[in-house]
Amino acid sequence: MANSIGTVYLVGSGPGDAVYLTMRAHQLLVEAEVLVYDALVDSDLLQLVPETCLRLNVGKRGGEPSMPQVEINTLLVHHCLQGQHVVRLKSGDPFIFGRCQSEIEALTAANCAFEVVPGISSALAAPLLAGIPLTDPVLSRCFTVVSGHDPDGLNWQTLTQMDTLVILMGGQHLAKLLRRLQEHGRSPQTPIAIIRWASRANQQIWEGTLSTILQETATEALSPCVMVIGEVVRLRSYLQPPSSPLVSTVLTTSDSTPDPTAAPDTRPFAGKTILVTRSVNQSSPFIDRLNHEGATVVEMPALEIGPPSSWQALDEALTRLEDFDWLLLTSANSVEYFFERLATQIRDLRALAGIKIAVVGDKTAQKLEQRGLKPDFVPPEFVADSLATHFPAPLSGTRILFPRVESGGRDLLVKDFTNRGANVTEVPTYQSLCPAAIAPAALAALQGRTVDVVTFASAKTVKHFCQLLEQSQPDTTWQAWLEGVCIASIGPQTTKACASLLGRVDAEAKEYTLEGLIQAIAQWFAASSEKV
Repeated sequence: MANSIGTVYLVGSGPGDAVYLTMRAHQLLVEAEVLVYDALVDSDLLQLVPETCLRLNVGKRGGEPSMPQVEINTLLVHHCLQGQHVVRLKSGDPFIFGRCQSEIEALTAANCAFEVVPGISSALAAPLLAGIPLTDPVLSRCFTVVSGHDPDGLNWQTLTQMDTLVILMGGQHLAKLLRRLQEHGRSPQTPIAIIRWASRANQQIWEGTLSTILQETATEALSPCVMVIGEVVRLRSYLQPPSSPLVSTVLTTSDSTPDPTAAPDTRPFAGKTILVTRSVNQSSPFIDRLNHEGATVVEMPALEIGPPSSWQALDEALTRLEDFDWLLLTSANSVEYFFERLATQIRDLRALAGIKIAVVGDKTAQKLEQRGLKPDFVPPEFVADSLATHFPAPLSGTRILFPRVESGGRDLLVKDFTNRGANVTEVPTYQSLCPAAIAPAALAALQGRTVDVVTFASAKTVKHFCQLLEQSQPDTTWQAWLEGVCIASIGPQTTKACASLLGRVDAEAKEYTLEGLIQAIAQWFAASSEKV
């Protein structure tokens, strides 16, 4: 698709599931040369773009790290002026709280061609998929859609007069939204439905009233969600189709009793609850796979991945890439942040000409290949410790650029390379921090002893898991919550952390990948059933 004149396509991806993508959006994705996407975009959509497509995750999820808007604008302009066809993929519809104005202004100022491609907004799709009509000849002659991101900035005196109110991005402000509605005259008995992950396999729905919904969702993680407020919510029980595939996956406060006549679920993880300690904005494919195998997944973000405290060291290294012989990438995060920063510095992949690239792990290699590059070396084991031992070139005098986590990483690799004569330049490229508090749903599941497995994909997630639990339960009684729970580790270093901080490990992946971790869990379940 290379062309002398580029175009930026501002595309709506719909409510979530890829089946609700428009034909025009699908066409543009399969032909894209650069994909700039938001955090809430369904991971399945990323598989539609060509392998050579440059993929840039810019975040844009409320309360979580994301690229500043001015840098996103710069990315779009830069790649367009390079003659590339750029898809700017946004969840829902681009013009419904999609922050398109700033991007269009930047493109217009740079004389860049652009096209806006509509998407199905979750404001319309979520109620429909939950069986809730937004209009009704008697109950709702109008509806209003608002953003719940800033409750204090809304005209509540007017909003409370609307028959039906749809609130997007309000999960973090539920208590304040409910209070404002009732303060301005809305009855506490007004029905409300909250729909999370609309259209996806893990869609959840909670029903209640303005006076009950806060208590009913107290232990739940609500974002991202759509709220529907009004009498039309009561129509859900009459209008949802009994054979809908979504109905069988919905959790509600009123119909959560299992059907005794249903056929037994024979999937490997059916009836099991797996708590996934993960990074914010990550692990979606892993969670999707666990769901596919029948597990109930409880997410517990134990890492917040974001930019380093300063870009100075990396920026200086990027200005002198010709000084390095090798680029060393040991994680998917290092790939993402290194190449995103490279792009923002108005340098393309040709800047790496003459530099060889070594990576650790299949996932890291896959992330690199998504950028249109193949690694020159991947060690035979999926651990960094084997990198220097198996390095394919003499290390004496070799100049290595090592973009890495800002703090808390292991230094053994650098020491090994240095001892063998290599000159290693370490540059902070991203940070991995502990979230401020444990996810309420995860805390409730652990306290209620409903968790069967806890998974760890890094030593740092183990550390932060313990730290979050100690904050919530300082008297260490939280350790009893793990009795009988399988502690599952992705590899040796994570296993060491589990043994040190949790006292044991029950399952360790033989292949140090997420797929290997799933296999280890399956083997543990099989061995446990044999003992019973």
